Amino acid sequence: MAQRPPIDPDMPVDEIMRRWPSTIAVMIRHGMLCIGCPIGGFHTVTDACREHGVAEGVFLAELEAAIAG
Repeated sequence: MAQRPPIDPDMPVDEIMRRWPSTIAVMIRHGMLCIGCPIGGFHTVTDACREHGVAEGVFLAELEAAIAG
């Protein structure tokens, strides 16, 4: 079975939350109030991590874990 590629750090956070709703809890846990934010459609994972002072590698790993279940 082919493995799904990891989340692209250039993907907008809104797209991630829409495709994988389980990622919303990760964002909330990190204090990212991206849910419903008008810039969420433009803010990438990299942008959001920089703005919120979150380590991108750790954050991406947590998103992947949430998607995997």
